[in-house]
Amino acid sequence: MTATQQQLRVRFAILTVSDTRTGTDDRSGDALEQRVVAAGHQISHRALVRDETDAIEATLRGWLAQTDVDVVLSTGGTGVTGRDVTPEAFRRVLDKEILGFGELFRMQSYAKIGASAIFSRALGGIAAGKYLFALPGSPGAVADAWDGILAGQFDSTSKVCTLLELMPRLVE
Repeated sequence: MTATQQQLRVRFAILTVSDTRTGTDDRSGDALEQRVVAAGHQISHRALVRDETDAIEATLRGWLAQTDVDVVLSTGGTGVTGRDVTPEAFRRVLDKEILGFGELFRMQSYAKIGASAIFSRALGGIAAGKYLFALPGSPGAVADAWDGILAGQFDSTSKVCTLLELMPRLVE
């Protein structure tokens, strides 16, 4: 890892996807923001949109065009009901999917909630040289994803290969 990577402060955008939440009761978005900031990173943007594929896609594309965003994290809309369309919107913009993220998230969930983990369609990927992760909409799921997977992947002191270390090479 180079000195430049060790000094990198990752800039995150947080998207809450919900038909029922507002800015005042977005517990999952708040939990995610608190964890990102506590890890020493920056929140560049935060938004809340309805469970509508076009609205989610438009927000993602807007943030992908911004120079102050390295990673997009969303919470909500990853279930299996008719209104859960976050994965579909993400796949419209992804250049590559990081299959292991969803698999690892479901593995962690299985250890806590058993077979109900099958209902999560959490996913990760890369678009325009930036990372994108779609997390379920509960504060517990956000904590599991950040604490168990993502925090370590964006930790510049880690001794193993991380997403952070690979970030400069995403557009090669």
